[in-house]
Amino acid sequence: MTIRYVESSKLPTSWGMFAMHGFEDTDAGKEHVVLTMGDIDTDEPLLARIHSECLTGDALFSLRCDCGAQLQHAMHRIAMEGRGVIFYLRQEGRGIGLLNKIRAYHLQDCGADTVEANEQLGFGADMRDYSILKAMVDHLGIKSIRLMTNNPRKVKALEELGINVVERLPHQTGRNPHNIEYLSTKKGKLGHLFDENNEEQG
Repeated sequence: MTIRYVESSKLPTSWGMFAMHGFEDTDAGKEHVVLTMGDIDTDEPLLARIHSECLTGDALFSLRCDCGAQLQHAMHRIAMEGRGVIFYLRQEGRGIGLLNKIRAYHLQDCGADTVEANEQLGFGADMRDYSILKAMVDHLGIKSIRLMTNNPRKVKALEELGINVVERLPHQTGRNPHNIEYLSTKKGKLGHLFDENNEEQG
C-alpha cells in the first residue's frame, strides 16, 4: 500500500477555518482527505475523528444513518476546542462502495438489517481498512489522539498500527425515528458503545 501526500489548502466552513490535506492511495486508486484545525504538531493529544465517507448521510442528508450528524458534530467539537483532526476516508458503505450500498438499502427496505444486507450481498459486516491512516498520521506529525468514536474496533485497529489513542470519547448524535433499528444493529452486532440516555446534540 502506497499513500502519497498531494497538497494542502484552506477550507472555510460554518464552524471555522480548517486546512484540507489531500492523500492518494495509489494502489487502490482512492483519494482521501484530512481536515485539521489549529496546531496539530505538539505533544498534547489531539481531538480526532475518523469518518468513513457516506454520500447519502454527509451530502444528501439521509436519516437512515447517523453519519452526517456525526461529521458535523465532530467539526463543531473541534472548532469549540480550537484544534483537532478529521480523517475523511473514502470507504462508502463500510467499504462496499456506493452502488452496493444502494443494493444493501434495498435489502433493508425488504426487512434485512444493515449487517444482514451486507452479508446477503457477499460482503463482511465491516470491510473498512484503517491501515491507510498510519502514513497520514506520520506525515502530519500527529503524536497522540483523543478519538471521538463509539466503535471500540476502531480504537483497537489504530493501536495495532502503533497510533497512540490516549482516550475514547463517546460521539453520539443524530438519533431519529428512521435510524433506531440501524443504531440498535450497530450496538448489538458490531459492538458499538451507545448510552441512549446520554445522546449529544450536534
